[in-house]
Amino acid sequence: MSYVKITLIKSLIGTKQDHRATVRGLGLRRLKSTSTVLQTPAITGMIDKVSYLLRIEYNATK
Repeated sequence: MSYVKITLIKSLIGTKQDHRATVRGLGLRRLKSTSTVLQTPAITGMIDKVSYLLRIEYNATK
């Protein structure tokens, strides 16, 4: 199993409502919050959608 560590590095102010919901679905709440999630096709799609807001570290361990 492979994990991805994601950190919210840009503000959600001024973003689309569905992008805010996607960030929330990834488990991120506020700036500089970090979440480690299992890498699945659904999660990868969510990360790709809002990648301009995130810092992504692949092959993270839980």
